[in-house]
Amino acid sequence: MTIAEQESSRAVTPLEEAAPVPGMRRVALARLAGSVLEWYDFFLYGFAATLVFGPLFFPRASATAGVLAALGTFAVGFVARPLGGVVFGHLGDRLGRKKMLVATLLIMGIPSFLIGLLPSYSAIGWSAPALLVLLRFLQGVGLGGEWAGAVLVVTETSPPHRSGFWGSLVQTGATLGQGLATGSLFILASLLSEHSFVTWGWRVPFLFGIALSVVGLFIRLRVMESPEFTALRRSGELSRFPLREAVRQHGRTMLVCFGVYLGGVTVPFFVETVFLTDYGTKSLALPASSVLLGISAVHVTVFWVLTLLGGWLADRVGAPRVVRAGLLGLLVLPTAGVLAVLSASSTVAALLITETLIGAPMWVVWGALPKYLAESFPARVRYTGMSLSGQSSTIIGGLIPLLLTSVVAQVGGALWPVALTTTAVAAFGLLGLLWSHRSP
Repeated sequence: MTIAEQESSRAVTPLEEAAPVPGMRRVALARLAGSVLEWYDFFLYGFAATLVFGPLFFPRASATAGVLAALGTFAVGFVARPLGGVVFGHLGDRLGRKKMLVATLLIMGIPSFLIGLLPSYSAIGWSAPALLVLLRFLQGVGLGGEWAGAVLVVTETSPPHRSGFWGSLVQTGATLGQGLATGSLFILASLLSEHSFVTWGWRVPFLFGIALSVVGLFIRLRVMESPEFTALRRSGELSRFPLREAVRQHGRTMLVCFGVYLGGVTVPFFVETVFLTDYGTKSLALPASSVLLGISAVHVTVFWVLTLLGGWLADRVGAPRVVRAGLLGLLVLPTAGVLAVLSASSTVAALLITETLIGAPMWVVWGALPKYLAESFPARVRYTGMSLSGQSSTIIGGLIPLLLTSVVAQVGGALWPVALTTTAVAAFGLLGLLWSHRSP
């Protein structure tokens, strides 16, 4: 048995008596709305970094160095995510999931709005990139605490035989939020001249995000706390120090989940989104509007469906099997996409085919992940365990676009480093799953 399967008996205490609350659809949609808003804020920066942040905030650098510097500030958000996971995971296991979700929404929304108001380097000098890094760091802290809380409220509220599907519905917030971010930039890039877009057009989606955050806050304040956490609190079984308990008693589980998250989600995700966006617009000189529209369309259609499929399959055959199959797919399909398709044709269609081949198995894993991780940890440290194991992987994942952009430039534009990277991390995740079969 895998660790996830071994610990799926997690709720044999008062938690088994915590019946799912009525109105499951309303609970899930409320969490989905908040998830869309937070992923919109976070990935809006990633695409803006590849398109305009280099010349605006790092004008003294060369074109490639400017992109690397902009992507470096993008990676800062991922370095911050484990911190958010530790802080909000610990507090979420002590004080409740709902309170943390309200706090993380504000921590994400306000910095995004301020990025939209931030003067460029030409106006305030080095204070501009310094403030950009600070705001990006705050975004990372917020998202680091957001993800586990959002999926936990749903998986802990839903019936066990449906937790995979409802958890995957919240996961689609990543595809919809990313689609909303790329779609908004595409519309502005299409309607405005290049000068207008670089000067002020890119700011509009960031400023608009504050209105979305207000809506999300209103929705989250109206949703009930997780029944499992409520049962723990009433029975007096809350952990006194969730972080310490998670590390000491579930350290092996956290390491396995770290590998699954890294190889199955984090690295392939940022390869098929941020890296390919930069490669398509800069190295292949494809129209930015076409690249953004194509990526947005793939995410809100194909990947949205695959995410739900992953959750549905997790309920039918078990989350560990779905995760294992997705990792096996990631051993093969990214290599085929990068080396066979994109290397042979420098077109938008080839770029999107490559993105789909890399992303398809990843989004299936993403859909099954809430059920897999929730079954891997007991409820008293579940927020902490899920947050820390998952968000720690983003330190590496956030650096991948930066590293691959540099390495690909050093090898003359060859894409074999991309294929090698995705294959290696998928193998790492699979080795973790094999390790989890061994007896402790």
